[in-house]
Amino acid sequence: MISNIPRKNKLRILIADDVQETRRNTRLMLSEIEYVEVVAIASNGKQAVEMTEEQRPDIVILDINMPEMDGLTAFKHIVQMFPGTGCIFISGEKDPVTVQKAEAIGANDFLAKPFTIEEIEASIKKVVENVKMKRQKIAQSNQVHLEKTVSLEELANEYLKEGRTDSQSTQLFEKLAQNPKCDVRWLEALAMIYAVQGEWGKLKLLAERIERQKK
Repeated sequence: MISNIPRKNKLRILIADDVQETRRNTRLMLSEIEYVEVVAIASNGKQAVEMTEEQRPDIVILDINMPEMDGLTAFKHIVQMFPGTGCIFISGEKDPVTVQKAEAIGANDFLAKPFTIEEIEASIKKVVENVKMKRQKIAQSNQVHLEKTVSLEELANEYLKEGRTDSQSTQLFEKLAQNPKCDVRWLEALAMIYAVQGEWGKLKLLAERIERQKK
């Protein structure tokens, strides 16, 4: 099948369904779409989450009702790890309540089984556009966060030079410390403030974190 979507790299897709026939048929249909590559096939939601973490697909095709973990729960986990992942939910029943639940957690499309190759390709094209916009927003948000962090670090440097240990400096360094990858020097500055203020409980926890990061 010829596609009008120009891509340097193929779309990486994961399929998850507890019915073997559905998995096989979906994979066969996707093999006819030249810009698509199936990188993983799961038989339940738990496997889908694990395989997504390993393979980082662009789009996940998830059945709603699966053992161990249903599709809705699986996608909640997936989108927490990789918010730029697109999702097509598939189900034997397309009831309004289920569709609303799927949309509420960020699903890009919903297909009722059985579906045709034309339907799944149309769905993929729709999801590609949604994923593109979603990733652009994430990139913009990350840039804003980076710029804010740089501004905070510039102010933190000034506070260090002044040797400030007041409540305002505490709030600033605590804000920097919220970043899991916070520079150790900011953590050490916060530790000094806690020591001056007699915040021994906070100091103990912070000292343990500093020790872990230095290893």
